[in-house]
Amino acid sequence: MHKIRKILVANRGEIALRVMRSAREMGIATVAVYSEADRNALHVRFADEAVCIGPPASSESYLRIDKLLDAAKQTSADAIHPGYGFLSENKSFAEAVKKAGLMFIGPSPEAIEIMGSKLAAKEAVAKFDVPLVPGTAESITDTKKAKQIAKEIGYPVLIKASAGGGGKGMRIVEKEADFEEQMDRAISEAKSAFGDGSVFIEKFVSSPRHIEFQIFGDQHGNTVHLFERECSIQRRHQKVVEEAPSSLLTPELRASMGEAAINVAKSVGYYGAGTVEFIMDEKKNFYFLEMNTRLQVEHPVTEEITGLDLVQLQIKIAQAEKIPFKQEDLSINGHAIEVRVYAEDPANNFLPDIGTLQTYSRPQGHGIRVDDGFEQGMSIPFYYDPMIAKMICHAENRDAAIKKTIRAIDDYEITGIETTLGFCRFVMEHDAFTSGDFDTKFVEKYFKPELLKREGSADELELAAGIAVQILEQSKKSQEVVTSNGATSKWKKNRL
Repeated sequence: MHKIRKILVANRGEIALRVMRSAREMGIATVAVYSEADRNALHVRFADEAVCIGPPASSESYLRIDKLLDAAKQTSADAIHPGYGFLSENKSFAEAVKKAGLMFIGPSPEAIEIMGSKLAAKEAVAKFDVPLVPGTAESITDTKKAKQIAKEIGYPVLIKASAGGGGKGMRIVEKEADFEEQMDRAISEAKSAFGDGSVFIEKFVSSPRHIEFQIFGDQHGNTVHLFERECSIQRRHQKVVEEAPSSLLTPELRASMGEAAINVAKSVGYYGAGTVEFIMDEKKNFYFLEMNTRLQVEHPVTEEITGLDLVQLQIKIAQAEKIPFKQEDLSINGHAIEVRVYAEDPANNFLPDIGTLQTYSRPQGHGIRVDDGFEQGMSIPFYYDPMIAKMICHAENRDAAIKKTIRAIDDYEITGIETTLGFCRFVMEHDAFTSGDFDTKFVEKYFKPELLKREGSADELELAAGIAVQILEQSKKSQEVVTSNGATSKWKKNRL
């Protein structure tokens, strides 16, 4: 068994710091890589060594396999951790790392390749009886045959181009009378865009829940799941709020979904950390969506409810160690919620709002964790993802975790840029979220930018109105100065 001595982290920001901290606790040295835009970044300062790998654009730095391998050779690193994003799910990168005689802290290139293709993934997992969205196993161009299949599946159905992408050649059909026209249109679009008119027919799940399972496999054939994460609060199909466990799952449903997730991993001989994503309809039928062959952004909520360090577990598995526990040893402890703090303006369609962190003060207290890569005075580079931080709150139950999250949001001070904190507070206080009755259409159904403009609680507004009346009635008296009772969050105050 080869013990890793030095890890090059092929990433930046909070995930690079996250990996380095766990490595340091294991007595493993770390190497940071950075672009010219990240020269003063926190992960560069934290690492034992740092190597500049190019200009700010990620295509000239963080996505350059040759430069990453040169940096590893230059610093005598013997392993590479890809983090998430960038090259973390790139089969060629995993192969190049291994060819260079280095350890890749992740799954095999073969597993990355299969799970990177939706068709190949479905073909692999189908052999293990993993539930798939009802539909055609192969592409089809015969409209009459397709119509019969759609009738058997049940409407609404989704017609999508087999060679498709970007929404082209994709049609949602609500009723049988519309099928032929929509099928013809989908085929025509597919031919025009891809030169291939063949399509697939699938059951359309209109307002699904997005539930994913964290799995781990080792190189000795052992596979376990670390329970689920609820990730249905999204904007632009990207998660903003995640929690563990899901408020929707019964112990029986958790067991069956966990078993399905493990079977997905076994279908490709998976080892390392991975996430199996499912969609669930209103009748609690769940279907395999995809597998992410890396550590997820939202992994901290799983760490909080299990007490495990997932990065250290990744490193141990890369060293060919066995998973040090069995499925029955694991249990869920309390509830954890993660909110992603993006440099985005929720009142302006969540568009990035790049600038300088004039004020940056993290919330503190029992059960509050902030994973970030910035400090006060730093600028948010426009070259990369606009996420500033992830704030994770852990408590004994879901209600307590929600209340703790609201308090922590109120204590989080950020000025100089707009952030998603206000939106996340809106989510925490919404009846649909607190009741657990929500889906991936939450933003579409409930969120309006003007709802963030409201200041203070109903009691505060009533009090302010009463004082205003008194002032008008007693105009002969000098005007009194009205101060807030402090219930308004600091991220709001600093905007005014």
